[in-house]
Amino acid sequence: MRMHLGGEWVDKSQKIEVLSPYDGSVVDTVPKGDANDIETALQTAERGAKIMAQMTGFERYEILHKVSEMMAERSEELARIITMEEGKILAEGRIEATRAAEIIALSAEEAKRLYGEVIPLEGAPGVEGKFGFTVRVPCGIVAGISPFNFPLHLVCHKAGPAIAAGNAIILKPATDTPLSALKLVELFVEAGTPPEAIQCVTGAGSEIGDALCSDSRVRKITFTGSRDIGEHICHVAGLKRVTMELGSNSPLIVMPDADPEKVAKAATMSGFSNAGQVCISTQRVIAHDRIYGDFLDAFKSEVEQISIGDPLDEPTKMGPMIRESDASRVSEWIQDAVNGGAKLLTGGEKHDQFVTPAILSDVKPDMQISCDEVFGPAVGVTRVNDIDEAITLANDTNYGLSAAIFTENINWAMRFVREVDSGNLMVNWGTQWRADLMPYGGLKESGMGKEGPKYAVEEMTETKMAIFHLS
Repeated sequence: MRMHLGGEWVDKSQKIEVLSPYDGSVVDTVPKGDANDIETALQTAERGAKIMAQMTGFERYEILHKVSEMMAERSEELARIITMEEGKILAEGRIEATRAAEIIALSAEEAKRLYGEVIPLEGAPGVEGKFGFTVRVPCGIVAGISPFNFPLHLVCHKAGPAIAAGNAIILKPATDTPLSALKLVELFVEAGTPPEAIQCVTGAGSEIGDALCSDSRVRKITFTGSRDIGEHICHVAGLKRVTMELGSNSPLIVMPDADPEKVAKAATMSGFSNAGQVCISTQRVIAHDRIYGDFLDAFKSEVEQISIGDPLDEPTKMGPMIRESDASRVSEWIQDAVNGGAKLLTGGEKHDQFVTPAILSDVKPDMQISCDEVFGPAVGVTRVNDIDEAITLANDTNYGLSAAIFTENINWAMRFVREVDSGNLMVNWGTQWRADLMPYGGLKESGMGKEGPKYAVEEMTETKMAIFHLS
């Protein structure tokens, strides 16, 4: 595929191969962008931002609504692209494609809702004859940088709100998975988006990332990815708005009044979908002593039913990891935990880019499998004696993106909501759950700012204050 640059589709002699995580075959190639391409993109986006700012909210709504309809019509094609380049099973690819279309539809509605407000200036002492109100205007050029694990869904969470707010956007998709983003841009252009207003530059972040993020013409960066890269972007960004959706090691608390079978099903779904390569995957299960053994028995039974294999085969329940090096890392962390006294109840075997779904019990909080982000198919279980110990352990991390609790006790549930330091809190479900219209974001080193079209549009617009001095 070609990249969309300077208002047109561009090819280059230097290519990047997009490889199937399942068998290493070449799915497609994309151009290898460089710093000169970023300069072209920025000059083009300056023109695109002016065009977008002149469009009415309804015109932007019409474009986004059309994109959403086209995505729904081509959802199976999009799902297969997602699966081929990223490795998640086709059923998960279909869910992602469907949700991505919904994100664009939600963004379309927000294009009509750039509300200002009347400010009652006469409520201040000594102020008379003044009428004040605010208006919201586009911030200009948005840089959207997305990760490999949701190559369409997370791009839509950046492109949809940016266009809805009247901005131009430059997309930088993950090097491993650029095809879904390029297909999305095709649909945007086909739907009537000004070609200068949406660009997609493919290439290694190490070569083009700083050139994009440090430039003062970019007024907003929206990034999803690792904590370390997010911190680097913040260092080079300078004076501009940033939204950071970073990592986590999400805790799931299991209290003694929970149903172990129900918890096991939720922990399996939220711990091992997409081979655990989800920033809100259940990674740390913190189980009360009285339910610990029953939960482990039920959890092991559920996890051992997960079949691995070709993600395009319908019966497959879990695909490969994105890179062999990631599979090796997860395997090493599992072995380190075992060497430190944890028990491997099931899984943990590495085969090329696969790691069989692993459960570790008796995990100590200071083990790497617990305190860092695994981002793979491994869940550690730790025993606690009461709700106080569970909340303390849940908070004993630099992260705070998603956390969960299973209990029928309203007091325990409310203590969890009030006291656990996390941006997303689930009661009686696993940590991996998100509605695309909700404010989604983390605390602590899991990031800053919120996604969800309504909230992203707010962060992609500037507020102006107007005051009429009346006689």
